[in-house]
Amino acid sequence: MLIVIFGLMNLAIVFLLFCIMTFSLFQQPSFLNQSNIYEVNIRQYTPEGTFNAFVKHLPRLHSMGVHILWLMPVHPIGILKRKGTMGSFYAVKDHTAINPEFGTEEEFTSLIMYAHSLGMKVILDWVANHAAWDHLWTLTNPSFFECHEDGSFKVPFDWDDVIQIDHSNTQQQQAMTNAMQYWISKFNIDGFRADMAHLTPLQFWKNARTVLAPLKKDLIWLAETETAEYSEVFDINYTWKWMHLTEDYYKDKVDFMSLINLLYEYREIYAEDILRMFYTSNHDENSWNATEYEKYGNLAKAFAVFDCTYNSIPLIYSGQELPNKKKLAFFEKDVIEWQADTALQDFYKTLLTLRRHNTAISATGKNNISFLPDGFSKNILAFSIAKNNDSVLVILNLGKYYSEQNYILENTRGNFKNVFTTEENFIYSNLFVQLKSGDFLILEKIE
Repeated sequence: MLIVIFGLMNLAIVFLLFCIMTFSLFQQPSFLNQSNIYEVNIRQYTPEGTFNAFVKHLPRLHSMGVHILWLMPVHPIGILKRKGTMGSFYAVKDHTAINPEFGTEEEFTSLIMYAHSLGMKVILDWVANHAAWDHLWTLTNPSFFECHEDGSFKVPFDWDDVIQIDHSNTQQQQAMTNAMQYWISKFNIDGFRADMAHLTPLQFWKNARTVLAPLKKDLIWLAETETAEYSEVFDINYTWKWMHLTEDYYKDKVDFMSLINLLYEYREIYAEDILRMFYTSNHDENSWNATEYEKYGNLAKAFAVFDCTYNSIPLIYSGQELPNKKKLAFFEKDVIEWQADTALQDFYKTLLTLRRHNTAISATGKNNISFLPDGFSKNILAFSIAKNNDSVLVILNLGKYYSEQNYILENTRGNFKNVFTTEENFIYSNLFVQLKSGDFLILEKIE
């Protein structure tokens, strides 16, 4: 009897240790809470479209406060059935090779090392659901892909430049995980952005993260999905609903309260420690839909302020600091037209600096955010954020049809600094604000 009990106790201890180890592998890196992400389109970033040419921008991006660089896929692009002249980044031909158009392995290594020397992280865009028609595996392991009865490869949806990976094939799943391991071990990357993460089974990502976690501490996992259960694996999820709804709001398809209701919905659905990425643009939006100025007009900067101050990890897409006001071709060369003066460089620097030094502005702590009264009827979104001894007030005039709105915040007392002008004022009781359409105000409480 004692032997049986002792054996059961040992099993219980082993199970407990397994749970603890598994839980620890899925802990979010602590630095994410006040971080930010900058998406890099290597092809369109410079006339050369190379790693070496992009590296020259790193000091500027570091000065702007960029922390995490998300590189769109750097793999060779399929030739068979490619779209356009240059093809899609997401039609990967070899998951363990560098696109020669971008440079060499040595040049990629230099990019990573330089970014790390500046204190920046680098994550790699990863396509696990599909591959190019001429992917290496079509020759070595054709069973890795789904096929029709006649043996021809299947395509996902109407994406006819790629073929569907068979996720039920365990050997394929192992090969994909091995490929991810290759980039960490050889190039010391800091994590992954999972393209259309929810199209690949959750169990694959669980296994991959479990296998890869011991290779490097604090790997970053960003998922292109709003599917809630994928938060079991990924540190950061998308906010497609918010981005689409804000565009619908600007185009008069929904009212202002729809925005507020969605923010409340996010707070109810997602746990306190779930990180969400808010954005006004990315490669898909810019190329296939519109620029942020076409979507939001004069409200574009106000929504960018929201992204950088609300319960969020903000995303900035290549060229938004210019600002870039053109749609970039996806399958062709279409260079960002850089100017000597990046007009919004300081705008983003101010916001990203605030995120870094003010503990109230963090991606966790949704319960520390309070919507302020009396603004909704005027399409004014105002909220306060308080954490530890830090406090920030954010007021955004999202009204489109009034030249100026008055807003009064009662029962406010303290010394506050205007984050953009650095002007300091002591508020004794009531805060009176006049904001034009699209204007914004951020006040940081100081001692």
